[in-house]
Amino acid sequence: MISKKIFPIILVIINAVFLTYLLIPTPTLKPLIGSIKSQEPGDTVQMKNVSAYYTNLSRTEVINFYKSSYVGPILIHLNHPPELSKTIFRDTMQSYYLEEFSLPFKESLYINGYEWENDVFTNPEKRIKNKLSYEGKEFRSKITLKIIPTSLPVRLFAFFITEIALITVFFIYQKFFKNRGH
Repeated sequence: MISKKIFPIILVIINAVFLTYLLIPTPTLKPLIGSIKSQEPGDTVQMKNVSAYYTNLSRTEVINFYKSSYVGPILIHLNHPPELSKTIFRDTMQSYYLEEFSLPFKESLYINGYEWENDVFTNPEKRIKNKLSYEGKEFRSKITLKIIPTSLPVRLFAFFITEIALITVFFIYQKFFKNRGH
């Protein structure tokens, strides 16, 4: 069991580390290398924190690019079903894959990829009608990004509520085992 003298010191150290993490600005997204930024409606100012790119990069190349440029001490990488893109972006969003990079308590980056040749919702013989063309060039895929940030007060509030809950659970757990004679 942790002594009453050591507990405040541990709490101060944990708070200092997490407050530093919460105060560090999130990474600035770089344009997708070797791609053309879309200026189409819905890919620019119509949707807050959204941008899109036409590219010939593979899914692995796109994910690795953003994984290397969207770094943080805690980075959670999630793979979502493509149908979720209709909720996160818009109900007409075409999607082949949807992945998320989450910086807990800070923000999330959603990466929606649409590869017309792999469109699971279109029969293979009819996929050619979905071929991606932009500014006179053909592309293998369209990548749409959405950042969902949190403000500093929300980050701090969420952190301290979580911390209070964890401390409460810790003390309840500790008291339970003391009462059982362990």
